[in-house]
Amino acid sequence: MTDKVQPLESLSKKPEEPKIIVNLRRIKRKIMIMSGKGGVGKSTVAANLAAGLALRGYRVGLLDCDIHGPTIPTIFGLESQTPDVNEEGILPIQVLPNLSLMSVGFLLGDQDSPIIWRGPAKMGAIKQFLEEVNWGALDFLIIDLPPGTGDEPLSVAQLIPECDGSVLVTTPQDVALISVRKSIKFSEKLKVPVIGLVDNMHGLICPHCGKPIEVFGSGGVEKASKDFNIPVLARLPIEPKVAEMEDKGTVVQYLLEHNTEWQENFEAVVTAVEKTLEEKK
Repeated sequence: MTDKVQPLESLSKKPEEPKIIVNLRRIKRKIMIMSGKGGVGKSTVAANLAAGLALRGYRVGLLDCDIHGPTIPTIFGLESQTPDVNEEGILPIQVLPNLSLMSVGFLLGDQDSPIIWRGPAKMGAIKQFLEEVNWGALDFLIIDLPPGTGDEPLSVAQLIPECDGSVLVTTPQDVALISVRKSIKFSEKLKVPVIGLVDNMHGLICPHCGKPIEVFGSGGVEKASKDFNIPVLARLPIEPKVAEMEDKGTVVQYLLEHNTEWQENFEAVVTAVEKTLEEKK
């Protein structure tokens, strides 16, 4: 007995690829923004990085994966926006023609309502954001993660097995540095290259004498940099205009209209992430 000959068309037909793979293939670089603990300015860095890259002409998406504390809609002044849906998927919220956002914060009817989800529900939401959101062709997808090394960072690392890098945000405080060292180890174990550290709230510039005041101490970030051979991308001073920008939701306007030491230092972060395009061509 001989096997039946299969029709020619069935032999040439390829199995359909998972939608998440097809979607992510259109994104050149996926960058995670992480921190060891909360309150260090991680979302501020993520928002300004996405806006800074967009203002340099790149096509950028910003995905807010902080399920329990989504702040990206507030930082951009878009809390009242709701994404549309069409046959191609969920349409992200446009800030600029080349900058789009997605956050669970856009899906809440009441901004004061807490999200009470366990791990599997959070992973499902993140998978949907990567799979169902019609990001289009992007140069960069910036992923704002919640503090720590729990469900959300692990979900992103598993769903994007070839993540192009992470930027770790910390402050000079010892308690923040203890946690960020864990984030460095997390990235190493999951084979996510660490692009560098951002030393946020690195002193306060005295408005009277112009000299820096080391509110949270100093030296710890440099030690972590040396211990793990990871560069410090920028040392960002405490800048009241940044807090004002977040409260008013005017990230793009702030970058366009102001010229502060904070902005000058932050350009190094944008440049470091920009270089990942050149390194893996």
